[in-house]
Amino acid sequence: MAWDTGRAFNEGTAVGKMAATLGPSGWWQRWRRRLSARNGSRMLLLLLLLGSGQGPRQVGAGQTFEYLKREHSLSKPYQGVGTGSSSLWNLMGNAMVMTQYIRLTPDMQSKQGALWNRVPCFLRDWELQVHFKIHGQGKKNLHGDGLAIWYTKDRMQPGPVFGNMDKFVGLGVFVDTYPNEEKQQEAQKRRYSPGVQRVFPYISAMVNNGSLSYDHERDGRPTELGGCTAIVRNLHYDTFLVIRYVKRHLTIMMDIDGKHEWRDCIEVPGVRLPRGYYFGTSSITGDLSDNHDVISLKLFELTVERTPEEEKLHRDVFLPSVDNMKLPEVTAPLPPLSGLALFLIVFFSLVFSVFAIVIGIILYNKWQEQSRKRFY
Repeated sequence: MAWDTGRAFNEGTAVGKMAATLGPSGWWQRWRRRLSARNGSRMLLLLLLLGSGQGPRQVGAGQTFEYLKREHSLSKPYQGVGTGSSSLWNLMGNAMVMTQYIRLTPDMQSKQGALWNRVPCFLRDWELQVHFKIHGQGKKNLHGDGLAIWYTKDRMQPGPVFGNMDKFVGLGVFVDTYPNEEKQQEAQKRRYSPGVQRVFPYISAMVNNGSLSYDHERDGRPTELGGCTAIVRNLHYDTFLVIRYVKRHLTIMMDIDGKHEWRDCIEVPGVRLPRGYYFGTSSITGDLSDNHDVISLKLFELTVERTPEEEKLHRDVFLPSVDNMKLPEVTAPLPPLSGLALFLIVFFSLVFSVFAIVIGIILYNKWQEQSRKRFY
């Protein structure tokens, strides 16, 4: 049987075409590229969502995840800042919105400014990350006074404590840049012992139930929970502070070395903070001044597993406190009297007064009558 070379050539050509179609340059390769592109787009979208705070992020080695809460957060271009009813954040005093930051106080004397969230926070466990900058023209120890981060019952209340009211109710974290106590002791020609000397700027924390005053002359030492030195002024890199409240455990860390690493500052167990308070930040200048800028505030909800015993122990509280630290009790003010109650009090007071006058007249007349009988 003879071999048909023409047919074999044609069949070989057809098979070659089919192989080429199914090969890397054919429809299979094109379909694979489309599938890879789709998967890549989905992965990119997932990464963007996680990076933008839309999805959860795991924190640490345990089963703890964090979720960005936009109603309690603030970042550029600061669209939620204003004075209207729809604004999430309100400015107070000399605070100003700039393109790259919010300036609480400029580098000028006797200025005061604050930024407050309008939405109360009802989260059980949370973490607040603060991106800030303190800078100015003043030289060493000729600048002040610093800034504070707040989680308090009252908001928009100006006062002497870093621009906020004294005897506040809640938590205050202070970045103090001026050593008042050191200057006062130098003026009195006293010397520090190594055990009490501090290096400023200094970060400290205070929990108040409304009964304590912040002691400016002693830089808040009598009421502080703890603190650490934090060289944060006139740096050429970003400075961050994180306040974490988990299972009644307060932790404050800082990233101020330009290494993108958190360093421990304060750790206090047994801190009891009510829910429904407001986040804010404030600053004040006196005879000395600095620029106090806030670049961003980001609040994360932390999801933490609790045992049944922890659930019982971690019930809601109505007044801030710290275990093993006795705060003076605050007497609650009496509620105002209603119109009916006030009327009844006045009415019965008048009736009692008239009754007392009548009894007095009767007794006086009897006494006079007895006196006449004795006289005659």
